[in-house]
Amino acid sequence: MDEAFAKEHLLDDLRWVREAMVWKVEGLSEYDSRRPLTPTGTNLLGLIKHLAVSESWYFGEVFARPFPEPLPRWDEEAVAERTMYAAADESREEIVGLYRRVWQHSDATVAALPIDAPGHVPWWPRPEVKLFNILVHMLTETNRHAGHADILREQLDGVTGQASELKGPRRDEAFWEARRTKIEQAARASSDRASAE
Repeated sequence: MDEAFAKEHLLDDLRWVREAMVWKVEGLSEYDSRRPLTPTGTNLLGLIKHLAVSESWYFGEVFARPFPEPLPRWDEEAVAERTMYAAADESREEIVGLYRRVWQHSDATVAALPIDAPGHVPWWPRPEVKLFNILVHMLTETNRHAGHADILREQLDGVTGQASELKGPRRDEAFWEARRTKIEQAARASSDRASAE
């Protein structure tokens, strides 16, 4: 496979899902963009902050190209907790702006290095990696959190889709209740059939 094609293909997909993540907080109040919507506290702005910090590590420290702004380091105590939510004094604009600056730094790392450039991920069991591994990892990780964001945003106001131009159709409550009832009936029927066997 051609190196330029591989890098550009993976990076294009990563760019697209990054934008989808940012779109998930557009049009929301400051409260809704950061409020915890699961028992573990998962929230939209926290996902974006987490991705910003993680991506800064993966395309920064891993390749000895540290992100120029001060951010928590992977080896700091309680770092995971601090990166999963927005503190009261951190605005949505600040966190989204940080994420966008991290993208620029990451994209520059990808442009500067060959696809097989060696890196070192000290927090992985097999720490010796290539740029290819990190591109795939960050694309996977960002897509995973985009799925979380899809569900969180739907819980908040029913908006679905990956971008404003791809937004799912607005349906009324009766439509969604009918769909949920149909799915619930199928789940119960399957359970009843399995119990009878």
